Amino acid sequence: MTTSATVNSTTLKPSYNLPILLLLGGAGGGCLALVMFGTLQIVLAGVVFVFGLFLLYQAATLRLVFSETDLDIYRGDQRIRQFPYADWKIWDIFWSPVPVLFYFREVKAFTFCRFCSVQKCCDRS
Repeated sequence: MTTSATVNSTTLKPSYNLPILLLLGGAGGGCLALVMFGTLQIVLAGVVFVFGLFLLYQAATLRLVFSETDLDIYRGDQRIRQFPYADWKIWDIFWSPVPVLFYFREVKAFTFCRFCSVQKCCDRS
């Protein structure tokens, strides 16, 4: 997590732990299924592996920036989405012991964000 003194924003560093765990689990499960089980287990392992690739791509390309007024999502240097805090009704962190899912309800929609270092950024005390 880095904080910029000029804009007073916090950028979350990406966490590759969950994608790598899914990739290893999918590959290991696929190898085990190939030797011991049938086609269904191989397909499930393949789905887990592809989902791990998807999350790895997201972790490598997207950045979440919390500023004083909104949550911005960047791909490289380009802001692709902005969520003003004024439009948020509620927000919550699911599964607090291992924070991996951040939910916020806007006036017009609801949004889930997956990231693992949300407790370092959001203090609900």
